[in-house]
Amino acid sequence: MANSIGVSPLLPGWEYLADAEPHIFGERLYLIGSHDRFGGTRFCENNYVGWSAPLSDLSDWRFEGVTYDKTQDPANADGRLALWAPDAVQGEDGRFYLYYCLADHPRIGVAVCETPAGRYRFLDYVRDPQGVPLGQRPGDTRPFDPAVLRDDDGRIHLYAGQGPLSPRMARTHARTHCFVFHMELEADMITLRTEPRALLPNITNSDGTGFEGHEFFEASSIRKFDGRYYFIYSSVLSHELCWAVSDRPDSGFSYGGTLVSNGDIGLAGPVPMGYNSKANPGVRNYIGNTHGSVEKINGAYYVFYHRHTNRRMSSRQSCAAPITMTADGRFLQAEMTSCALCGDLPGTGFFEARIACQLFSANGALYSAHPMVQNRRHPAFTQDEPDAQEGRQYIANLRDGASAVYKYFRFGADTPLPTSLCATIRGKCSGSLLLRDETGALLASIPLVPARSWTSFRAPLRIGAGRHALCFTYQGRGYADFMDFTLL
Repeated sequence: MANSIGVSPLLPGWEYLADAEPHIFGERLYLIGSHDRFGGTRFCENNYVGWSAPLSDLSDWRFEGVTYDKTQDPANADGRLALWAPDAVQGEDGRFYLYYCLADHPRIGVAVCETPAGRYRFLDYVRDPQGVPLGQRPGDTRPFDPAVLRDDDGRIHLYAGQGPLSPRMARTHARTHCFVFHMELEADMITLRTEPRALLPNITNSDGTGFEGHEFFEASSIRKFDGRYYFIYSSVLSHELCWAVSDRPDSGFSYGGTLVSNGDIGLAGPVPMGYNSKANPGVRNYIGNTHGSVEKINGAYYVFYHRHTNRRMSSRQSCAAPITMTADGRFLQAEMTSCALCGDLPGTGFFEARIACQLFSANGALYSAHPMVQNRRHPAFTQDEPDAQEGRQYIANLRDGASAVYKYFRFGADTPLPTSLCATIRGKCSGSLLLRDETGALLASIPLVPARSWTSFRAPLRIGAGRHALCFTYQGRGYADFMDFTLL
């Protein structure tokens, strides 16, 4: 299933793959991740599925089918427990090993397959040399969000753990929320070669470490670039992926910075946060937890993360954005874009509204699960069809002052400048859909009238050559649902 252009979110609008670990195996890029359900009430309710794209065309995503069924784990024959965030690695024997956890189940499962996105088979649980599963021994904390790396010398490094969000949580949930740990595995990919060792500080012991304010929470990921180890994780702020770096895989990590925030928080200075705060105009997207990593693809670096949809935390979609690594090996925080892995979007053509990289109300945005988001005053990415049906995702409920932002388009490079804008809209709307560029200059104004079904509205467009962001804002009474737009 191919897109004519590369966009973010990476996959079709009806697909809710989250926690994506990008890996290059052979000549293809694979997304290894959990699988949310549209409208789901819990994280990761569906079975694992595979998606991949050729390195020669990173817009040409192929659905690989179900790769692992939750009932394949012997402890989950009834399918009651969800499959949480996994990771995969190719072993010395050429086979591919999938590491995962079931929801709240204190073990790391291992499955194996001959291909990166074929049907994996349950193999065993990670165990100590005496055969006792990790997480089942006295003093073990719950393994969580496993990440795995096969090093250049063939050694297998495994990481897992979850940190507390507060000192109180550290006291009351010490069994489940403690530290992130490093372990080394034997060549059988199952047996512990070394015991778990704390890797990063948490909020109880971070003073003076450089991690203050960005301590580890969850979402372990590991990469090795230019001989250095980059540990990637979701911080206690939840909406951001951070990185730490070391010359060793098992210790010595120092805090590096933020890779990406799914609210673009930090690019323009800090923004006060809080689950009970009022809408904050500094947050430019509906935020929530995140999980992802960095991959070097065709000589360039990209950060992968996920966004939230449908006014909830548990319908997430994989996104990506270019990210800069400096000459001294530091990553600069990436901004969210709509153009993902294939460069800027063309200045003419058809675009789905769902590829907005920022979405917010007149008063800004909040956590996706915030009660205020549920009161229908806020816009949201959603769809009309049930989960697993190939429907079209759109932006629902644009009310007065709500905006959707798209970055970036290249105008006048290979095609004439567009002179007309067409938008597909429905809803009880009486007003205008305004289009502005990154300077705030008005480019087009489309009059809207109430429409029960999807209807095309058109207006003249004036835009200059160059690289521009586009911001659509609804101004008027009622609400507008936004399906797509065409630059003509």
